[in-house]
Amino acid sequence: MRHNRLIAAAGICLALIVYAALARLAGRPVLVGHAEAYWVIVIERFSAYGLLGFLLSFLLPGRVAVACILAVVVVTGIELVQTLIPDRNTVFTDMMQKAAGGIVGVFLAQTILAFLPRPPA
Repeated sequence: MRHNRLIAAAGICLALIVYAALARLAGRPVLVGHAEAYWVIVIERFSAYGLLGFLLSFLLPGRVAVACILAVVVVTGIELVQTLIPDRNTVFTDMMQKAAGGIVGVFLAQTILAFLPRPPA
C-alpha cells in the first residue's frame, strides 16, 4: 500500500514538473509573481527536482546510483524537449541546478532511510 502511494506521489510530482517546464510562459505557474527574483527561480527549480529525487529514492531504497541517474535523465529529457518549444530556452546552468536538486533529494532520502528501522525479514 505504501509503495502505491509513493508511485502516485512521484507521478504527480513529475507531471507537475513537466507541466511547469513545458507550459507557455503566460500559463506557467509562479511562486511570487511574474517579476520573480532569480534566486526565487533557483529555489523553485532546486526544490521541485529535490522532491522528485526524494520520492525516487524512497521508491528505490538502497539504489542510490539508480535513483541519481533516473533524476538526471528526467532533467536532461525535459531540457531536451524544451529546445523544441519556440518560446522556451534551455540553459546549461538551469540544467545543473535541477540535477543538483534531484541528487540532493536522493541523498537526503537515503540519509533518512539509513536511520529508519528495517522491517523484519
